[in-house]
Amino acid sequence: MTAPDTTDAWLVVIDMQRVFTVDSPWSTPGYERASAAIAELLPRFAGRTVRTRFVAPTEPAGAWVDYYRDWPFALVPDDDPLYDLTEPFAALDGPVVTATSFGKWGTDLQAVVGEHPHLVLTGVSTDCCVLSTALAAADAGVRVTVVASACAGASDADHERALDAMRLYGPLVTVVDTL
Repeated sequence: MTAPDTTDAWLVVIDMQRVFTVDSPWSTPGYERASAAIAELLPRFAGRTVRTRFVAPTEPAGAWVDYYRDWPFALVPDDDPLYDLTEPFAALDGPVVTATSFGKWGTDLQAVVGEHPHLVLTGVSTDCCVLSTALAAADAGVRVTVVASACAGASDADHERALDAMRLYGPLVTVVDTL
């Protein structure tokens, strides 16, 4: 497959945060590999990069009550170091979209990238926040490219299953190995 034209695309760096590194119950095994691959993409998207952060809500509601009952360590304020971006992403200039939901497509991200952008998704976790962002954006008519080598899942198998699910949404979602 030929790599899509990303001349005007936005690089979305999803949830490259301390909470997903090896020191956490939410550790993502391929985090360092994905981080290195994303860092290589950054120069190609100068001025068109947005980072996202997942944080706990102040007061969980609905099904989130049960979720945080299972993961009480994560019920900390959004300025807790647990939710800090890791390097090199913390040092970048530019917008950061913070959300209490897995999916990051919504009015805050749309305000940064425009109504019908081309998004190049990277980050963690492929089988959660990347998948949720990709499907919501595609459903809204956004062109989505997912860079597999710049994502990591809860496990390699979960990463591959999520990529396979996103491939089902072609041509709205395109999965490429690298860019």
